[in-house]
Amino acid sequence: MLFFGFYLLFAKAPEKAIFENYLRSRRIMGSAMLLLVANYSIHFFFGIRFVNVNAAILMNLSTYFLCYWLFSSALTTLIDRFYITKKRFRTHLGMWALFSVLSGVILLLLPEGTMQKIGLVIMAAWLIIYGLFLVRRLLLAYYKAIKIFNDTHSDDIGSYIKWMSVLTWWTVIFGISCGLLTFLPDEWVFIWILSSVPFYIYLYHCYQNYLLFYEQVESAMESEITSEKEILCSAKPEETQMQEREVPSYHAEIAEKIKEWISEDGYIRPGLTIKELSDRLHTNRTYLSEYIRTTYNMLFRDWIVGLRMEYAKREMVRHPEWTIEEISKTSGFLSTSHFMKNFKEKEGQSPAKWRKSKASTR
Repeated sequence: MLFFGFYLLFAKAPEKAIFENYLRSRRIMGSAMLLLVANYSIHFFFGIRFVNVNAAILMNLSTYFLCYWLFSSALTTLIDRFYITKKRFRTHLGMWALFSVLSGVILLLLPEGTMQKIGLVIMAAWLIIYGLFLVRRLLLAYYKAIKIFNDTHSDDIGSYIKWMSVLTWWTVIFGISCGLLTFLPDEWVFIWILSSVPFYIYLYHCYQNYLLFYEQVESAMESEITSEKEILCSAKPEETQMQEREVPSYHAEIAEKIKEWISEDGYIRPGLTIKELSDRLHTNRTYLSEYIRTTYNMLFRDWIVGLRMEYAKREMVRHPEWTIEEISKTSGFLSTSHFMKNFKEKEGQSPAKWRKSKASTR
């Protein structure tokens, strides 16, 4: 854990301005891990639970509260670069100080008995609610970012940040479990410490792997997300229904341009974005996005994937000698694995099996 913490805190990243957010996130995460290392070390090497149980519980509660904030901040800032502010920092630091002081009063000043137990239950509930609040904020930013990517990019940019969702839910389970494991008998404390090893290995692996895709994701975020309000807001159902009932006059013009663009197979160009398409069609980007949603009942990426899928199927029939990798590349997919995944979801079988079935019916 010391290695993971120090690595995240001090390891270098590519010397580009765009990696500033990544480094900030990694340093926050590294600080959180070193804080937990200090907590574990005091338990493991100094046996604080054998000396003063209440002091050990106080240390755990205070450490977890602060680590909840650090962990959530590290992940949230990767998808919301506006998240870390001085006001938010002061607010959460103040909440941590208040939580620690009240926990100290309950554990160290109140006599053991019913009142102390009630106080501990209240502090535990506060800690859990606080953690769930941070998780909700993180997941809200995550799912909003996925929607924005799918509405603006033909490539599956969201797949590069899927690990954040997995890690978030694992963190929830791990955090609650750690809280429960701290109340195990003292001789079983090593279970609490060792149970964290797989979690931190996965965390380290995710940060390392994300370096390969971070620049692409961050570039997409910088171009599409210009404020924190944008990543938190969502379209109102009434507005969507109004758009579905009314057909604006510009739809006919866009439909004609899209028809011509599709006939030219413009959708197979890798990395296509809705901005590029709106420029190509000489139309307003917002109008184009609204047209695609209301006409096809799809987000931009789903629509493009559907067009590429039909193109790939035609090419597989037309060129049986081509490999799946060649079909994938020709059709504009991000990678062969993305093509195969999308194909199986749509057709219920792999591209190879689909082509074989078509060949047998000819």
